[in-house]
Amino acid sequence: MSSTGSSVSSLDRVDLAELVGAFGNLLHAAGIPVSPERSGRFARAVALVRPDGLDEWYWAGRVTLLSGHDDIETYDRVFAQVFRGFADVADWRGQAPPPTGPRPARAGSQSERERDREPGSTGRPAPDPSGAGADVTAAGEGASTGIDGPDLLAAASAEERLRHTDLADLTDDELAALSDLMAALPPAAPRRASRRTVRHPHGRRLDLRATLRRARATGGDPVRRVHRRRTARPRHLVLIADVSGSMAPYARAYLHLLHGAVRAAKADAFVFATRLTWLSRPLAGTNPDLALRRAVAAAPDWSGGTRVGEALRSFNDDHGRRGMARGAVVVIVSDGWDTGDPATVGEQMARLSRLAHRIVWVNPRKAAAGYQPLVGGMAAALPHVDAFVSGHSVAALDEVLAALADPR
Repeated sequence: MSSTGSSVSSLDRVDLAELVGAFGNLLHAAGIPVSPERSGRFARAVALVRPDGLDEWYWAGRVTLLSGHDDIETYDRVFAQVFRGFADVADWRGQAPPPTGPRPARAGSQSERERDREPGSTGRPAPDPSGAGADVTAAGEGASTGIDGPDLLAAASAEERLRHTDLADLTDDELAALSDLMAALPPAAPRRASRRTVRHPHGRRLDLRATLRRARATGGDPVRRVHRRRTARPRHLVLIADVSGSMAPYARAYLHLLHGAVRAAKADAFVFATRLTWLSRPLAGTNPDLALRRAVAAAPDWSGGTRVGEALRSFNDDHGRRGMARGAVVVIVSDGWDTGDPATVGEQMARLSRLAHRIVWVNPRKAAAGYQPLVGGMAAALPHVDAFVSGHSVAALDEVLAALADPR
């Protein structure tokens, strides 16, 4: 099957980062040493070239992801698997397209035994019309060979399913498969004007020293004036996650997100159940497994009771009013269940709202049909929240990231 305009338009609607990540993971699993740097080169090449056809996709990946001639055959098989239904690798290798007849019957069936007795029969199954071949089918270990709809890719189907699965329903193996994806989510905090200035042709502040230095060449007459303007820097990000018993299924998943935010955005991370624990230092390690183990060990009240109001009071007294929350974006992950007085939650949230630039409350229970924030702690906190989102799945985390950057 050759590449067509409809196929290219379908690929244009696929998330580039998701496609490159799935493609690189499959190549690595197939034995090709694809590193994140090579995947990055592939993504940059696609962004620069803007392929008009699948042949350009094929060659962009081949020249950026492979390191030797021995990897070409494996690359062709994986490419056929990822772009199943869009392309046939034989189109670019000068080979005849595979037959498009029906698939052979299962081994041991009557039709296969009759075919084996035909003159000139090799006894081998007919080629897969998808272009993936028998090796790809074997590598898939019984996975489905087709995806309904042209907009989805076969390689990303499993990851796409996990993206929309509730975080509480993920197994340990599934969560490990998505840990890198969650850790790589960019915390898009809004920017604020800093005191530092840089030269800019449309700046409002006159750079007197630079203007006088240039005036020496014109006899002291400041013909060319130099202006400066203030630079912008991202606001500080603070994440406070509830790790009590009611939030335990989600706490293990959000710990990966906290680890990524601490490393990528230099955020401050806290967890609480019956008391508040600062986890920025344990989560700052480069080894994610070791960092997560240290974080769990640092919180002795993990999966304990819930005291939201006291945890917020501790944060405001010991960290917030001392500067950590001033002008910052604060993200609170909790279902709002509190064994204490709800009035304490409302009082501490009011204090926090006067310090922080924005407060985003993430409640996975919000995704349930017919949910209403009637729990005492949640109802008391909601008037002081700028954005109230669910964040119950990896796909729903996009809504959380949008709430960080969008004041609406």
